[in-house]
Order: sequence, then C-alpha cells, then structure tokens
Amino acid sequence: MSNKIKVAILGLGNVGQEFAEHLLERIQEGGMPIEIVGVAHRHLDTPVVLGFQQSGVPVFEDALQITELGESVDIIFDLTGSAELRQSLRERLQKSGNRHSVIAPETFAKLLWCFFSADNTLLAAANGGY
Repeated sequence: MSNKIKVAILGLGNVGQEFAEHLLERIQEGGMPIEIVGVAHRHLDTPVVLGFQQSGVPVFEDALQITELGESVDIIFDLTGSAELRQSLRERLQKSGNRHSVIAPETFAKLLWCFFSADNTLLAAANGGY
C-alpha cells in the first residue's frame, strides 16, 4: 500500500494550469507524498498537457474518462467549473462502485492555494461547489 496521495486534475485552463504547476512545485521541492496520476483537458496540444504526457501521466480529453482509473485516484480536483460535469463524475463513481475517490471542487483547490502562494490568482477565480 502506497503512502502517497494520488490525485487527478480536471481542467487545465488558466486556473487548472496554475494549480497544477504550484502543486508540482510543492511535490518536487517539498518532497510531498503526492502523485498526479491523471489529468484531463479539452485541448491535448497545450504545453501543460504535453508536459504531463511526456512525464508519463495519463491524459484524457474527456474528463469523465478519469473515472476509468478507478480507486487508484484518491482525490479528483475538478477545476472545470462545470456543475454538470461534477454531477456526471459523481454518477460515474457511484455506478462503478468506487466509494474511495473523492471529488474536490474549486473551493477546496482555493484552500490549498493559500498554502502554495501569496498570489491571489486562484482565489479570484469563479466559485464552484456542489
């Protein structure tokens, strides 16, 4: 059993990219026991997505495909801003019997952001809850 917290990030637009970069920085420089095990973004040709691909992280164009990783994901950071997607994610997790993975909306990402940086970029982003 791994002691690492395994996360997936959905939505690598402005907010998601900033979040992913700061999270990676904390993982690499701070030795945090966190592993990014999957990402999803509509555009597979962006530099951040290509960087994840080159690092061997599974990349999905359809955010719902992240559920295919099953219980190997502890936390799914949904930074898409789409309430419909979040509902579909919950339904897919429930249908698959995955009671392990949790979906963390933008509000939780904002909380973590407070520990990443004094920059308020993410804090100014749109609110997203359930």
